[in-house]
Amino acid sequence: MPGACITAADWGWRHAGRTVPAVAGLDLEVPAGQKILLAGPSGAGKSTLLYALAGVLDPADESEESGSLRVDGAVSRELRGHAGLVQQDPETQVILSRVGDDAAFGAENLQVPREQIWDRVRDALDAVGLGEDQGISLARDTSRLSGGQKQRLALAGILAMRPPLILLDEPTANLDPSGVLEVRDAVLAVVERTGATLLVVEHRLAVWADQVDRMLVLEPGGGISHDGSPGELLAPGPVRDELAAAGVWVPGRVPTPITPTSRNWRSNAHRNGPGFGQYRGDIDRQMQGVVDGAHSPTAAPSGVLLTARGLAVSRDPVTPGWRRRFGATPKPVQRDLHLELGAGEAVVVTGANGSGKSTLLLTLAGLIPSHAGTLTAGTVLKGERAGHLPDDPHRWKAADLVSRIGTVFQEPEHQFVATTVRDELLFGPRHARDPETGQRLFTDEEAAARADGLLAALNLEPLAEVNPFTLSGGEKRRLSVATVLAAGPEVVFLDEPTFGQDANTWAVLTGLLRGLVAEGRSVLAVTHDADFAAALDARVVELEVAA
Repeated sequence: MPGACITAADWGWRHAGRTVPAVAGLDLEVPAGQKILLAGPSGAGKSTLLYALAGVLDPADESEESGSLRVDGAVSRELRGHAGLVQQDPETQVILSRVGDDAAFGAENLQVPREQIWDRVRDALDAVGLGEDQGISLARDTSRLSGGQKQRLALAGILAMRPPLILLDEPTANLDPSGVLEVRDAVLAVVERTGATLLVVEHRLAVWADQVDRMLVLEPGGGISHDGSPGELLAPGPVRDELAAAGVWVPGRVPTPITPTSRNWRSNAHRNGPGFGQYRGDIDRQMQGVVDGAHSPTAAPSGVLLTARGLAVSRDPVTPGWRRRFGATPKPVQRDLHLELGAGEAVVVTGANGSGKSTLLLTLAGLIPSHAGTLTAGTVLKGERAGHLPDDPHRWKAADLVSRIGTVFQEPEHQFVATTVRDELLFGPRHARDPETGQRLFTDEEAAARADGLLAALNLEPLAEVNPFTLSGGEKRRLSVATVLAAGPEVVFLDEPTFGQDANTWAVLTGLLRGLVAEGRSVLAVTHDADFAAALDARVVELEVAA
């Protein structure tokens, strides 16, 4: 099947509950087989355009469409199997419980002959690094895949369909550096073989710029601001400078972090005991991935917030009776970890997809139990209740945990509980309680001041009254970080904190977190973003995939 043609004439889309359209006045012609890199600032409507082309937007849900958008002359939502879309959040695209079945789902629904499906599935999984030669069987439980592996699986399902239009929304955002090139090359190979038309949204342009025919830059709320070859638009000159000023990630340029000036939401040190957050983490030992030899547990030094000895981590908790009910004890994704997190310190954990980075983060944050070994909170983190709290944060009550540790999950939607952005930011400070007395930590006025400060700092003020679930991917990520900071924890754990950010919002988000570290709070982030690690002057810890 040849590639699809796309035409747009004064097309626009306004999402339900919004007064301003996500896209407006779009005029576009894409010939069959063209490869396009779609760029633009966060919130410019890139994902909206992809969703419309995939046929998953419907005016019947109180949204509003204007103008005309056609794929091969037809309204895209009336076509079946014509477009394959990989969304920003891979969790939303995992349907079946086994890797092979999930990758085959799209092809089966298109009634591809059975004798062809499994050859396609194996080829697609091999291409994205999830084949049996890479240690992933067709029967592997999809729930045991990492976020990056799920992103690869979603792409494999699309490649197995072999649609004439391939739409990719930040397909490499959660991948390790080698995986980025592997996935990109897999997409390009399928496009070359099938002649499909390709539209890929990516903030970091360098990965795709030399591989595509054309680059389109969307204007927030408007049409296309720039249209040309990447070589033309990204060459030194006024156009390149204009794109950089608008927030486009121009290859070779790393923005300078911007630290917000508002301080009315930053610290809760007054309530956590004398000296909390005052340490600068004068710890000279480096966190190590694997430790040789035995380590006897010792009390954490005064400037150390968390100490792990012989730590093993797994999403499958070892509970009493496990062997009797389920068989052999589950294998941890990492073992024998020895690490420390100091007050006033930034640490970045990186490594290949499937190495257990997110699992380690959730364990250190006290949200899942350790598989083996010890995790000890220091007296600085425990604060005034040091004598009443267990050593392991996983055994703390929710009020004790939330008042000390904030966690930003890999999927922003998993944190949203309110119907507006403002209420989302108010939820934490309104419900924050002193663990000992049960009294509120913030008055309504203080909670409002914290929310307003974060709205301003992260450029979310225009979106204060909209539903969080209608935000763009980058906006959701900034909101998820803000909701955690609103409650004022002294330790913040973040999973892929810069996902979906343009250069300008990256500068603000990175500057905000750098400012927290400078004030004595601690940040531990799981990320593949080397620029982020450098901007925070973070200690980098690389995990290897366990044998």
